[in-house]
Amino acid sequence: MKKQLGLGLILATAMMANVQAADKPVRLASDFTYPPFNYKDANGTPKGFDIEIADALCQEAKLDCVWVTQSWDGLIPSLLARKSDAIMASMRITEERKQRVLFTDKYYQTPARFVARNDAGISIDKAGLEGKKIGVQLGTIHDRYVTDIYGEVAKIQRYTGQDEVYLDLSTGRLDAAFGNSDQLALAFLDKEQGKDFEFVGEAVTDKAYIGEGTALALRKTDKALAEKFNKAIQTIRENGTYDRIAGKYFKFDIYGE
Repeated sequence: MKKQLGLGLILATAMMANVQAADKPVRLASDFTYPPFNYKDANGTPKGFDIEIADALCQEAKLDCVWVTQSWDGLIPSLLARKSDAIMASMRITEERKQRVLFTDKYYQTPARFVARNDAGISIDKAGLEGKKIGVQLGTIHDRYVTDIYGEVAKIQRYTGQDEVYLDLSTGRLDAAFGNSDQLALAFLDKEQGKDFEFVGEAVTDKAYIGEGTALALRKTDKALAEKFNKAIQTIRENGTYDRIAGKYFKFDIYGE
């Protein structure tokens, strides 16, 4: 009898643990330094395209989601250390990252570009960038690209947030910046701060660096959660929710091909 009671207690405890685990909110991580995709307003409230898309996905998948703040270079380590459950921070799908995390289907896809002052006369090649200071966000695919391609000739300046890149670019401490083309346009070139700047060189679309789109990143063991997000992405694309949100931020097709 005691053995039966003991077994029953163990089973009940295990069931309760499972219920509690199921009730835990899904912790979405972002660095909130990437307007108009993800940032915080004056009250500290998460805002932006990523945020609204995430809210729509969580609602569609019937998930209780909460936001946690993490520096960009700590997003994947924090995820793997179980301090968050998914990264929703405009993270591109790359082969290198796929070795560490599980990506959902993409929720947008854009090329990358260089920006410089419109009278700088900079050409985007090794000769034109020799000795130039190029600003990038630390640990991003943009960091990797300029380091691999131009690191031997240019001076790469790395920042924890994209807004810091724009500040140093606008004040002349940088010769150029490299990043996501639409983010550069919307958060810098279209603002007063960027009125004297322009895109230079061709758009960079090399999938070895730029990736296969932007997606949520999860631990490889969380396949069931990834599938819930994938179904939700498909649904909001089909029912018009995605286009409604995207239309608030962009005048072009952010989803891509």
